[in-house]
Amino acid sequence: MPMAPPLARRLAHTAATPGVLACRLASRAVVRFAGPEAARFLRSLLTKDLLPSSSSSASAEQRYAPTPNAPARAPPPAYAALLTPQGRFLYDLFLYRPAPPSQMLDCTGSAPRTGERPNCGEEEEEPGEVLADVDAAEVDELLACFKRYRLRSKVEIDNVSKDFLCWQRFGRNVEHKGPSTQEPEAQSIGWGQGVDHAAESAAQGNGHGWEWFKDPRLDCLGYRGIFPANSIPPLVESDKEADERHYLLWRIENGVAEGSTEIPKGEAIPLEYNFAGLNAISFEKGCYIGQELIARTHHRGVIRKRLMPLIFVDENGQELEQAVAPGSEVVDKESGKKIGTVSTALGCRGMGLLRLEEALKQNSSLAVKDNRDVRVKAIKPDWWPAEWTQVLEQQSAVA
Repeated sequence: MPMAPPLARRLAHTAATPGVLACRLASRAVVRFAGPEAARFLRSLLTKDLLPSSSSSASAEQRYAPTPNAPARAPPPAYAALLTPQGRFLYDLFLYRPAPPSQMLDCTGSAPRTGERPNCGEEEEEPGEVLADVDAAEVDELLACFKRYRLRSKVEIDNVSKDFLCWQRFGRNVEHKGPSTQEPEAQSIGWGQGVDHAAESAAQGNGHGWEWFKDPRLDCLGYRGIFPANSIPPLVESDKEADERHYLLWRIENGVAEGSTEIPKGEAIPLEYNFAGLNAISFEKGCYIGQELIARTHHRGVIRKRLMPLIFVDENGQELEQAVAPGSEVVDKESGKKIGTVSTALGCRGMGLLRLEEALKQNSSLAVKDNRDVRVKAIKPDWWPAEWTQVLEQQSAVA
């Protein structure tokens, strides 16, 4: 078997080595929604509500008092999608909101801001603002799409990628147990016992409270954040900054697609791409575009195709550094029946949308259609809820 290319070997070695990596996500861009109706505008369109309940917001404000070491505590981000009216995927967005005024320091920098601020020459507070981390390859079309929906809403929509960058921290040791919205364990640092919200170091903040947040999708994906383009985020060491392909491999191994390149725009059904398990869909919020199909599919109870991690191997089960193109069909080697399609590939790893009944069979024999010598092993991720496969596994056992 030919030796693997050096890059592929380095990626595989890094993925298997304990440690935390960080990378700048060049595949993502930053869009700003600003105006008094920005949050309401997004709520009416997206699959997830970015506004917490008033009670949770109040408890958070009471729990975190700002200090010069931790000047602001922004709410956790939300992961959401914009769909077509037919319920098909268009764009995914990570939504970040600035800290509430009660979390901000006053103009002296020595005390929390209150409702009655001293006259320090400050202008009135800016209107509501939401920053969104989106697919860079689709940012122009995304802007045009949201502006078509804007109508008379009081919201401005701009590409601010020159000012902000998206970053991700991930790796074997970065995971924190517990719900994705739970705060990381904190420690006290510096003057005034400021709370370290990243569990290791506080990001120096301004009006937005720049900091790392737990990835809103899964604990195993680590931390995500938007930071000013002219600064390096805290906790990013020069020897730990990785190529973005390391992060792509990490997502592939966990079966998590991101962006319109990996999730076919205008075609993908979000539930088949596991959006419900990635906290991207709320089944309690009010109406949003495409809700009818999502609700109907969800309440049927069984999703027969899902996005799964793949490993490409030879007949002896050895991993193959074989170039498998996205869009390649996966078939049953014996019957020739199509089982699914490869959506993403990197070296000997990939992701594909497969029929679960055939993919999870104990003695399944899957291969790439155009090259039957390349076998395909489908992996069920550890984070999948048991109910996703219980019905299908029972049916397979009976058959």
